[in-house]
Amino acid sequence: MMRSMFSGVAGLKTHQMKMDVIGNNIANVNTTAYKSSSINFSELLYQTQSFASGPNGTTGRAGVNPKQIGLGVQSAAITNAITTGGATQNTGNPFDIKINGDAFFVVSGGSGYNFTRDGSFYVDAAGNLAMSATGYNVMGWGIDQQTGTIKKDTVQALRIMSTANMEYPPEATTEAYVSGILDRNEPDATTSAGKTLAMRFYDSLGYSYMAKFSIKETNVKGEYTVELADIMNSEGESLVDVYNVNSIDEIAGFGGTNYTTPTTVMRDPITGVTYDSATGTYTKALGPEDVLSNYSSTKLSGITYTYQANQGDVKAGDTVTMDGSGKVSKSDLETTNGLIFVGADDPANTQNPKEDYYLLPAKDGKPEMRLTAGSSTADWEAALGITGITSVNMDDDGVSFELTQDFTAGRDAAFLNGMFTSEISQEEAYGLDPNDTKTQYTIEVAENGRARITSRTEYKGYILKFNVDTGKFDNIGGGNSVTLDFNGSVTTKLGTTESLGSFSDINVDWRTVTWFDNGGASTISSTPGTSGEDGSTKGLGAGRAAGKMSGISIQNNGEIYCTYDNGMSKLVGQIAVAKFANAAGLEKVGDNLYAATLNSGDFDGVGVDITADGEGSMTTGALEMSNVDLSSEFTHMITTQRGFQANSRIITVSDTLLEELVNLKR
Repeated sequence: MMRSMFSGVAGLKTHQMKMDVIGNNIANVNTTAYKSSSINFSELLYQTQSFASGPNGTTGRAGVNPKQIGLGVQSAAITNAITTGGATQNTGNPFDIKINGDAFFVVSGGSGYNFTRDGSFYVDAAGNLAMSATGYNVMGWGIDQQTGTIKKDTVQALRIMSTANMEYPPEATTEAYVSGILDRNEPDATTSAGKTLAMRFYDSLGYSYMAKFSIKETNVKGEYTVELADIMNSEGESLVDVYNVNSIDEIAGFGGTNYTTPTTVMRDPITGVTYDSATGTYTKALGPEDVLSNYSSTKLSGITYTYQANQGDVKAGDTVTMDGSGKVSKSDLETTNGLIFVGADDPANTQNPKEDYYLLPAKDGKPEMRLTAGSSTADWEAALGITGITSVNMDDDGVSFELTQDFTAGRDAAFLNGMFTSEISQEEAYGLDPNDTKTQYTIEVAENGRARITSRTEYKGYILKFNVDTGKFDNIGGGNSVTLDFNGSVTTKLGTTESLGSFSDINVDWRTVTWFDNGGASTISSTPGTSGEDGSTKGLGAGRAAGKMSGISIQNNGEIYCTYDNGMSKLVGQIAVAKFANAAGLEKVGDNLYAATLNSGDFDGVGVDITADGEGSMTTGALEMSNVDLSSEFTHMITTQRGFQANSRIITVSDTLLEELVNLKR
């Protein structure tokens, strides 16, 4: 009976222990990443009343089983459902991380390592990624400064918001490419300024600049010159002015001085030009507006001027007398000369007798003037601001004048057959620009004046060629790319030397430009960085401004990237995890932490990549919930209660039996 009573006591103790386990599970039903525990019972030692005996072949007696009385129950083991994942709770916090798989975060409070499934993290004042519940540092791997990749060495605290990570350094542009369509009917390509191509780039300090290239059509089909026109800073100032130099060539070179492919045309002298084969001279008929420098500003509108032939030839600077006659209309007198017509019947006309007149209002200290048909020529000269009027006749349509007026000759000329003539240059005779110093002409003239003209144009840059049959890029300067070559320094007009060391040479790739029809509108443009045409990573060498950290993202393999407002991102570390041969052997130490034990396996101090086995991963913006199953826990609670109740009855009944035994003595 005493044995049965102690068995009942053992049963009460073990069921109480199971109740403690159940209570702890239920208490942690909302604890982040909590792993539920369960208890297993085992029977205690047995007291053997008689041992087993085997069958006797001689006597034919059968064997007898042993007779044993159990001594109760004990707790065999308390195990954690550590490999059973909890449900996912989305939080939206980028520093909340859920582990998918059987790994553990590695954290450290300064002495040794602990392990947790609680991925509720934050960044502390020092920039370290830390565990919210304890402040323990989250451990992981840093960056190999030589390669920029993860260095999987002994784990260390992940200081993701260090001073070095708060900013992204600037980088000079070293690559660019040109793409789009250069339409062969592009009107700007035929002008002296050319079609402008702008290319934005950075120097090594992160400052932004824009190089402007001029694309001009040559006389050869499918060929264009490409020249560097200017380089401007972000304020719109030309570097020519910034560095106080004479030309952009002193800042950067873009090809050498070359000439376009020579072209030959047959051309007659322009209209009005006469060629004298005996003297090899060209004479052109000129109007007075071509000879007299002040003709357009001094003449009266509506007056026809004739040259006084007895003056002979005209030299530049001579005073040339012209006889004029004609009628100046009312509208010209009003709009050009400021006179206001007042009719005889106009109510404003208070003169007596009433007659038509022109009114010149008072202006600039001069008194008002009334001009009639009877006004003197001196009055009309004063009103019109000229001299030499000999007669005036006013009628309803305007005022007729005869006058002799002086002009100033702006060029040498002769008067022949009622018109001015002048000897002009050979270039002018064939409509060529004599002031174009960049074009060289070879002119072979026949006796009739028809000429074979061969021309080539000087340029500082490269020739861009297209395949005229396919419209595709052929070459530029004989290759696929050209270089914007910055000088190392520059000497200003004041004689001082300025460094240009912050600039890097830029390789400009032109292979993706085409010569297709686009309705006369070109779409040609440039983009910093490589085009990726060679299979390389697109955008390499694009350069950038300095950037400030704008965000942090954590990948599913634990890699941590900082993003910056200049569009760049940088790998700054990786969260390492620990895996154990027997995760259930870990020891719970509170605060959602575990410690390694002799039976869990040791942590090597390095850890592993969670994705190394192809099964594990991390989910950001989410936490792992407790894996406690309340329905199971309540069921276990009921069976535990009944077990405890039944064991208490053993003690009660055993006590009753003992009482009866004691009563036998009475």
